[in-house]
Amino acid sequence: MTLLIVGIILFLGVHLVRVVSPGFRRSMIASLGEKGWRAAYSIASLATLILLIYGFGQARQVTGILYSPPVWTAHIAITLMLIAMICLVASLLPAGHIATRTKHPMVLSVKVWALAHLLANGETSSVLLFTAFLAWGVIVRISLKRRERAGEITLRPFVSAKYDLYAVVIGIVAWALIIWKLHEWLIGVSPLVV
Repeated sequence: MTLLIVGIILFLGVHLVRVVSPGFRRSMIASLGEKGWRAAYSIASLATLILLIYGFGQARQVTGILYSPPVWTAHIAITLMLIAMICLVASLLPAGHIATRTKHPMVLSVKVWALAHLLANGETSSVLLFTAFLAWGVIVRISLKRRERAGEITLRPFVSAKYDLYAVVIGIVAWALIIWKLHEWLIGVSPLVV
């Protein structure tokens, strides 16, 4: 469990640098340059993600159950994951209505993903992981809202509704692949078995 906690703190800490220490980020960009900072940030993100995944795998083997969710919550989780996948894809495409209305579709995707998994999982390690990611999503969304009001960032302008169609189609395909086989292959658990 210790590795999981350390992994969560380091991974989410790396992804909260702009929120909790914008001065540090600016000084690192000044000393490393934009490309150097991006490279260092990417390496730190990847290293802490590997630690997080490894720690979660280890913790799953030894932690107990905090609660036993009812069977019907698994169905809600599967449905929420469809929404999360569509939002994730929308965040990677030029802005359609989904991206402009949700404002930050990737952050929304992470929050929906975390909530879905909290509904379907009661293991201590899962609750810890998904609660941390849900809290991260809330903190980042609040920070983004403040930065928007301060004029530090501008939202992506609407480009075309065709990107909504792409997001929905690609999101459904990705969701179906995950439900069908990828989740079981990557995580070791089929979301269809309740």
